[in-house]
Amino acid sequence: GVMLSHENLLADVNSSEYSFPVKAYDKALSFLPACHAYERVFQYVYIKMGLPIYFAQSMDTIGQDMKEVQPHIFSAVPRVLEKVYDKIMATGEQLTGVKRALFFWAISLGEQYDLDESKLSAWYKFQLNIARKLIFSKWKAALGGNVKGIASGSATLQTRLLKLYLAAGIPIYEGYGLTEAGPCLSVNCIKRGMKIGTVGIPLIDIEIKLAEDGEILAKGKNIMQGYYKNPVATAEVLKDGWLYTGDIGEWVDDKFLKIIDRKKEMFKTSGGKYVVPQQIEKILSESNYIEQIMVVGEGRKFPAALVIPSYENCIDWAKTNESSLINLPREEFLTHPKIYELIGNEINKLNINFGNWEKIKKFHLLSYEFTIEAGELTPTLKMKRKIVSEKYKKEIDGIYQ
Repeated sequence: GVMLSHENLLADVNSSEYSFPVKAYDKALSFLPACHAYERVFQYVYIKMGLPIYFAQSMDTIGQDMKEVQPHIFSAVPRVLEKVYDKIMATGEQLTGVKRALFFWAISLGEQYDLDESKLSAWYKFQLNIARKLIFSKWKAALGGNVKGIASGSATLQTRLLKLYLAAGIPIYEGYGLTEAGPCLSVNCIKRGMKIGTVGIPLIDIEIKLAEDGEILAKGKNIMQGYYKNPVATAEVLKDGWLYTGDIGEWVDDKFLKIIDRKKEMFKTSGGKYVVPQQIEKILSESNYIEQIMVVGEGRKFPAALVIPSYENCIDWAKTNESSLINLPREEFLTHPKIYELIGNEINKLNINFGNWEKIKKFHLLSYEFTIEAGELTPTLKMKRKIVSEKYKKEIDGIYQ
């Protein structure tokens, strides 16, 4: 249990407030668990800034609630933003003729977006304005039409996805923190600077430095008192006023913080090579046919993966390529040799981004998504790697046999 005092929370509220792109009486929508420090501190900032907070009815009604509330701001996790994107893409796949061509033209344009406008040609900007009016305006309408900013945290957001949202004129403020830090430490925001692929600049009144091995250390009035009734664990992470976060980072342009991976989640193969699973998962999950993925391989000859294919997107693929598969039960469909071949081709295409020791050599397909209810995800939809590894030990061992 992390002990956060009133001073810790208020300090983080004061540090975070400057980065919020809203004003009093703007509307905030809340749907993440309020028992989590991330959403709790956001609620405190809303209160301090004078924003009315609307609470979603459930995770299943978020789309409907956004249209009703028309919020100016809300906090999300990458999984939620991925789901919104998937629904938009599914709609685009159903279009025909000119409408379909325009939709995918806009998507292609968005993937080339850069925050540094000097890198964008006048012709690109002209096309982007057209895309925003014809296509991306519908994205904004799906989020209520008034969004000034969406905070994304808890896990890394795909770079491709971030570019698309920003190109659509939907500001995503990707940040970084952990409960022990109250929880927010840094953020990408318009007021202080943004850089795609990083988690932004340290918040006001919070110090961040990197240890010799790249571990991120933080100091400020927002740092926890310690772990409840656990002085040994407290002493391991609190040293000379600095919080040792357990995350590995690096500086980009000497001011933007980039997260490489969880120190504890990095692993070595039997050949002694370090593998950073989150970085590999981030790239591979850019495939439209991969819903979820977890890289495994500690102490093994090579990294492998548990993969949950995107059922809807694989069905769409089958309609055109293997129509005989469509009527198969879900489990039989997602583990069919043709789907293995499809996912294998996707992984091989994306493996080009990695060194030989990092490439996914083999994988096992699962039929159902990891969920909070099954204990495989945290309330903010992060994977509980240890639990997933234990639950699917047989399948993982099978990969290497």
